Amino acid sequence: MNINKAFGIALRNTRKESNKTQEDFGIVSSRTYVSTLERGLKSITIEKLEELAAVLGVHPMTLLYRAYCIKDGHKNTENIIDLLKNDLYDNRDSEGVRRT
Repeated sequence: MNINKAFGIALRNTRKESNKTQEDFGIVSSRTYVSTLERGLKSITIEKLEELAAVLGVHPMTLLYRAYCIKDGHKNTENIIDLLKNDLYDNRDSEGVRRT
């Protein structure tokens, strides 16, 4: 599955869990645009990701996390959390630079 489709599923699932409609995004986006994202027909920008996440009341990383779990077929979400921890913290100095 491609990432746009996976993100669309994650967005739709999160929206429904939050009891929001596509129209509830009207302050930051059109219903048509949200529908297009949910169908995986467009890529989202970082700015729009932040705006949609704010309407949903979640951190933008939550939507990305859910999208990549769907895309990569992670049944055990702890696996992806472990991967993130490894990428973010292991072998890094105090400024976040990877040690060689």
